Amino acid sequence: MDVVGLGAKLLHAAHRFRDSVGGVLSSRELEERLGRISVDTGPYGVDPFGFDPEYLSRLLWFGEWLYRRYFRCEAFGVDNIPSGRCFVVANHSGQLPFDAAMISLAAFLDSEPPRMLRSMVERFVPASPFISTFLARCGQVLGTPDNCRHLLDSESGILVFPEGVRGLNKVWSRRYELQRFGQGFVRLALEMDAPIVPTVVIGAEEQAPALLNPEGLAKACGLPAFPITPTHPLFPIVGLLPLPTRYRIYFGKPMTFAGNANDEDRVIVTKVEQVRSEMQRMINDGLKRREHVFW
Repeated sequence: MDVVGLGAKLLHAAHRFRDSVGGVLSSRELEERLGRISVDTGPYGVDPFGFDPEYLSRLLWFGEWLYRRYFRCEAFGVDNIPSGRCFVVANHSGQLPFDAAMISLAAFLDSEPPRMLRSMVERFVPASPFISTFLARCGQVLGTPDNCRHLLDSESGILVFPEGVRGLNKVWSRRYELQRFGQGFVRLALEMDAPIVPTVVIGAEEQAPALLNPEGLAKACGLPAFPITPTHPLFPIVGLLPLPTRYRIYFGKPMTFAGNANDEDRVIVTKVEQVRSEMQRMINDGLKRREHVFW
């Protein structure tokens, strides 16, 4: 079977799945929300980073199903996301970046007007076949300073995870402990005069708890990490599926800083730690409010 034929069969199966589980919003309503987001796609239907709104429109129903039905997300303070340029800075966990998708969907589905957050991805992603194209078509962007500047110039919202892989693949014993933050987002926020929205996700840590993360095995496989969970790698592919934990996403008040983007590291680190401390406070508060992992 050729690729086109296989794609048609997968799309047909996806539509049958949607019909069976039911959606919260109709395809027309989702497309209407997407149409309210301004994106310069040029003559080829994609923006300079490969984002294709038409491609994304065919996947939104599944994203909404994950958001509303599977993870049963609750978003708090989504109106704290400014209308113009900004950084949405979030904690990272869960082995696979479902938390990034759910934060983006919260801004798209629960914000009025809908916002399109452009998530910054790690440098190893463009080398990943199929995945790199998929993420680019959905609006994700390689996390370089120049890419951030370009998007902020167009008044976009940028979703960043300053913990990087350190947060995504941390082991169970360190759940909800923020790892070391990079400095780049603060330097760019100062340079581009962009507010920082501290954001935390409660629930992703439990979706795929890592018991071990042997660094030597990860390097041998050419991977940034190799988390061992109760189901992975014991059950290939299926073991990567997340547990249906309930997500609670908290968007804090925007934080702004004065200073120079080229200040010494010690000056920038002080600002980074202010953001990190606020996020840890929000995490601790969210955990106290939560009654159960699954509801």
